[in-house]
Amino acid sequence: MQPYSSMTSRGYSSQANTPRACRVSRTPPISRSSYYEHGHGRDLHRSEPHLAGPGAGAVALDQQLLLQQGPPPRHQYYVAPLPRSGNPTAAVHRLSPIHQPHPHPHPYPHHAHAFTELHRPPRREPCPVAHWELDVDLRHHIQNCTCSCNHMGYGNYMDYQTTCLINGGGRCNGQSRSLIAAVDSVSSDSSSDGPKAIYELRLRPWAILTIIFLLVTAILVGIVVPSALKKSNGSPTSEGMSYEDRLAIVQRILSEVPLVDGHNDLPWNIRKFIHNQLSSFNFSSDLRTVEPWSKSNWSQTDLPRLKKGMVGAQFWSAYVPCGAQFLDAVQLTMEQIDVINRLISLYNLDLQLATSVKGIHEAKKAGKIASLIGVEGGHSLGNSLAVLRTFHSVGARYLTLTHTCHTPWAVCCSRGENPLSSHIDENQGLSNFGNLVVRELNRLGMIVDLSHTSVKTMEDALNVTVAPVIFSHSSAFTLCNSSRNVPDHVLKLVALNGGIVMVSFYSYFITCSSVATMDDVIAHINHIRKVAGEDHVGLGAGYDGINYTAAGLEDVSHYPDLLAKLMQDESWGEPQIKKLAGLNFLRVFAKVEKVRDEWQHEALPGEEHLLASKDLKAPPPSDCNYGS
Repeated sequence: MQPYSSMTSRGYSSQANTPRACRVSRTPPISRSSYYEHGHGRDLHRSEPHLAGPGAGAVALDQQLLLQQGPPPRHQYYVAPLPRSGNPTAAVHRLSPIHQPHPHPHPYPHHAHAFTELHRPPRREPCPVAHWELDVDLRHHIQNCTCSCNHMGYGNYMDYQTTCLINGGGRCNGQSRSLIAAVDSVSSDSSSDGPKAIYELRLRPWAILTIIFLLVTAILVGIVVPSALKKSNGSPTSEGMSYEDRLAIVQRILSEVPLVDGHNDLPWNIRKFIHNQLSSFNFSSDLRTVEPWSKSNWSQTDLPRLKKGMVGAQFWSAYVPCGAQFLDAVQLTMEQIDVINRLISLYNLDLQLATSVKGIHEAKKAGKIASLIGVEGGHSLGNSLAVLRTFHSVGARYLTLTHTCHTPWAVCCSRGENPLSSHIDENQGLSNFGNLVVRELNRLGMIVDLSHTSVKTMEDALNVTVAPVIFSHSSAFTLCNSSRNVPDHVLKLVALNGGIVMVSFYSYFITCSSVATMDDVIAHINHIRKVAGEDHVGLGAGYDGINYTAAGLEDVSHYPDLLAKLMQDESWGEPQIKKLAGLNFLRVFAKVEKVRDEWQHEALPGEEHLLASKDLKAPPPSDCNYGS
């Protein structure tokens, strides 16, 4: 659509310079009376019923006369091309009044034009509608013919081009359309109705189908995409679901991802109750009905309950009491590692020794419980790196640096009751030999376990280690200020290290009392997740080494109940449950193995640093040390 004053280069025929788009017929001017004699009023009623009405013929005649006399002055006008309707009409609209006298009067005052104005002028005048007499087939041919001929004075396709803003027929960005406007006269009475316009939009069928397709696609995207996003972060798995539904989801998850528990003291109970005589031990039975297990508050584990709890991987603890330090701790630890291996071999249909991430996955695939070995307490080393390497060779895959007693090279969390308390600075953390122990663990591919250690030992170990660490059975110090738990600043260091805190179910580590609930355990899990992140929290109940358990978590069969309860919270979706159950630990273990492989590639040898008696800072409590 172009301003009339700018249309000097195209859009005009060679006959009297009349604009082609404005040419209506080749008949001479007619008067009002001859208009009715030719039957135009009847044609208007027949072909354009929505334009017919009182005075319709007169309006049509005014339109014809207006086209002969030219437009009124003092306005800027635009050419409106011929429409594609059955009986073309061209509305003469004023499109933007110019309140100052137009600097260029209309150059063609005696030719027929159709003009359009952008805004209503300050002076209200009737807006007639011109009735165009042009054969439908001829108009269609002119609009679709690309030749430059004049078509007997009716112009060519260039005269029928228009923009999306103009009333009339033509092409708009390749779309053929027709806009029919009927404008009633406007009176000066403020109560009368203003101009009324009726617009008819005609689109090709494929355009309508395209619009419908786009609308349907937008609706589907608006529904499906948010649903998929919610499903990915787990919110649909908890919202509006019953306990049974959540439990079914947990069981499916645990059939795919191994549930890893960081600590179980069953081997020590076997030694305590039956002196490691496995011939008198039926692990496949329900030990709640077998003495002496049934009478002990320290027994929570057997094969039937492990299966019910869907445990996929269990660290069995090779623990010996601190009283064996400087005596026969090394021998007792080897005996505990031996009883674990014999138990796994005896129940090989259900248990499988695992010493790597690959071994855990293989056991899971075989439908067995991956059984791993952890040595609980640095006092079991006898202050020897060679003993540490020996433990590794027989299957141990983590070492807890201390238990409830200090060693000559590491300080534990317990104060005042240790034989070495009066000889060791309890604020020292790790000694130089302790640093060597940590680095040797890294080289061997054994995990550094910081449960039971002092805060200073935690910090020192996190500064020395290259591989991620674990807390095999600890909770959050902020919620229970037991020295066995992990303070927030250490939780943040664990996150930086890439390690994991495996939450204990022992009531005294959860509520600092003998009474705790499943919700209290969940509070610790959520706190560690909040401070360290969801990638740094796991499970390490400590069963068979605790005598007060949280209500609802009385034994190893209740892990699914805990996970199902967690899923009541929308923030615990399937991805988060999988991480908590086992993926976080598997990531840590895989990183430990990667560090081992890198160091082996560099051919770093194992070294022996003997800790002499003079470096023990305290005389041994007996003479049972060779070469003193």
